[in-house]
Amino acid sequence: MGDMILSDKSLSQKLELTEARANVDFVETRARLDPGYGAAWTEVGGAFAMFDGQESPLTQTFCLGIFEDTTALHLDEIEAFFGERDAPIFHEVSPMTDPSLMALLGERGYLPIEMTTVLYREISSGEAIVPRNRNIITRPIMKDEADKWAAVSAKGWATVHESLADFMLAFGKIAARTRGGVPFIAELDGQAIAAGGFSIYDDNCILAGASTIPEARNLGAQNALLAARLSYAVENGCSLAIMGALPGSQSQKNAQRNGFNIAYTRTKWQLMR
Repeated sequence: MGDMILSDKSLSQKLELTEARANVDFVETRARLDPGYGAAWTEVGGAFAMFDGQESPLTQTFCLGIFEDTTALHLDEIEAFFGERDAPIFHEVSPMTDPSLMALLGERGYLPIEMTTVLYREISSGEAIVPRNRNIITRPIMKDEADKWAAVSAKGWATVHESLADFMLAFGKIAARTRGGVPFIAELDGQAIAAGGFSIYDDNCILAGASTIPEARNLGAQNALLAARLSYAVENGCSLAIMGALPGSQSQKNAQRNGFNIAYTRTKWQLMR
């Protein structure tokens, strides 16, 4: 058994950078498929500032203060990037950053608005990952199934956030086509019932949100997708799996039941204008 991975700044850098790379991949894919949309990103002081439209959850920064202490000049440049695009300004901030960052954000009019539990799991070759419902077939989608995957994903999310159905469909069509992405679908009796996002960057993988259509809930699709994605990660040389969840949510509990550890709770800050 290798050395235990400790939750510290070094781990946070790895987790945050992997998520940032996945989101950069998405923004670049949006820019490639829809050049007129205006999707763009920039790196400032080790932080990745991304614009994917005013309403997108990816329009924010990642890695702020985790690789390099953030200064007022860094924030000036980042705020200008979003200001030029008439976008709200959000920062996802790891608790492993220097405490001075919280004071700096407070002085500039930012307030904390949201928290995310960041989880990780070590994975290794030879590890058996078994789904709980063997009747559910899970697999990576084929190239011509990107729109199908997006439709299944959106249908699952629509029952949770009905007003976001159209947004999630359009979002999913981009997510299914990212260069580092390997979207997974779950099928029962030949019918698609659930979809899950997944990306690999070097030897790290990130599990994005999975959703199940209403009529197939509580059949084990979420666990099947988790098992399939982790098995795929092992087969492709990954050593670390990453995911995020709302603190105390069912998603967090499911992840913990399946061997994920809590690294820390991250805070999202918004500039109040």
